[in-house]
Amino acid sequence: MAPKAEEYNEDELQPPQWLDSEFFTQVLQNCEQNASDVVLKSFKLTPATVKGDHYASIMFRALAEYRLGGVEKSKSMIIKTMPEVEGTKKEMLENFDVFEVEIGMYTQVLPRFEKQLRDIGDNTTLKAPVLYHALSPHKLIVFEDIVPLGYKVMRGRFANEEEVKAAYAKLAKWHAISHKIIKEEPHYFDEYRHSFFSQDGIKENPFFMNGTKKFMKFVQKTPELKEYLPAFEKLLEKVDLLDEAAASYKEYRIAPLDDAYYVLNHGDFHSKNMMYKHNPDTGKFEDVMLLDYQFSHVGPITSDLIYSIFMLLDDKLRPRTAEFLHYYFTIFKETLEKIGYDGPVPNLVKFREQLFRHRYAELLMMMIFLPMWPKFCRGDISPDLLITDSEYALRIYDKEYLDELLRIIPNYLHLGYLDV
Repeated sequence: MAPKAEEYNEDELQPPQWLDSEFFTQVLQNCEQNASDVVLKSFKLTPATVKGDHYASIMFRALAEYRLGGVEKSKSMIIKTMPEVEGTKKEMLENFDVFEVEIGMYTQVLPRFEKQLRDIGDNTTLKAPVLYHALSPHKLIVFEDIVPLGYKVMRGRFANEEEVKAAYAKLAKWHAISHKIIKEEPHYFDEYRHSFFSQDGIKENPFFMNGTKKFMKFVQKTPELKEYLPAFEKLLEKVDLLDEAAASYKEYRIAPLDDAYYVLNHGDFHSKNMMYKHNPDTGKFEDVMLLDYQFSHVGPITSDLIYSIFMLLDDKLRPRTAEFLHYYFTIFKETLEKIGYDGPVPNLVKFREQLFRHRYAELLMMMIFLPMWPKFCRGDISPDLLITDSEYALRIYDKEYLDELLRIIPNYLHLGYLDV
């Protein structure tokens, strides 16, 4: 049965022509340790995800039937590659070496992190298996399909407390290992320097450029937010939040502080870049797999965490942000101790100070990511129209978002985040 067009991203309905028999034979030969007697019998391609699962790359699921040494075999795989349709998505990815970064992460960095964990008796898995990768003639990565292993993209709901803590635990461990490497081998991560906030043209990107303006229009016209209007007017008159967020992400490369904590950030740490595994018989949660390392970069320890407040936690868990970040920080410290880190022991007070110092990045995300994210996860909005159509973009500022702001803004006010 052909995929229903309305359920999938338009640019994933028609696979590129080069995803052919020759390509899959090459992938299978690589999977089977360069076996030359692989005989591809058939392959079937379908979109790998539905609307609301991801945005940037295009992804396809392939089921290949083949013969090896007289044995009939099959393999399900996920092909992740560059968009070929002209448009915002393709233009955005062409400005970054996202596949170079992600291939490096999967083939060099993450294996090193996992080995470090194995050395201390920790079997945490940080990556899905990579079957094949290339940068020419097409940029692509082929992963083993982990759906047959029991992992699923979360749809129809947000992560619960147990699932969120598991994601923070994995992030804390990988942050800890990277923090130690940065101190001992400061040039190891030289290639991992670009986040989506570090792009030169970010101030010309309509989604970011107009984000605070749309937010202020919403505040100005909403009676329930009237009491906060003076504080936001004063803040935005004196502070360019986009500049501050960009400076936050670039801090390590431009003006690192001696007492700040820097790590290799995931770069896009949200619930759709994770797959969750539950026991098929009991429904008990078993594991979370982190995905999509295209924007991994060295920066403040706070970058992934601030992002996660709006992109991992839902409206029910977000009020417990301090609790979840404390949980993360505890595992971060414990992991550093276990792997033999001999630098200054991270301090919770300094960690909280660092969060406050990067508060403008947090406020920007509250204004531009929070109103969009629940709708994107549900597949209710078009990411391309959100960027290119200003009238369409105003639709995300609605009652759902207002209810969130009425819970969040008083806390920021009391913490001094709105003071300038």
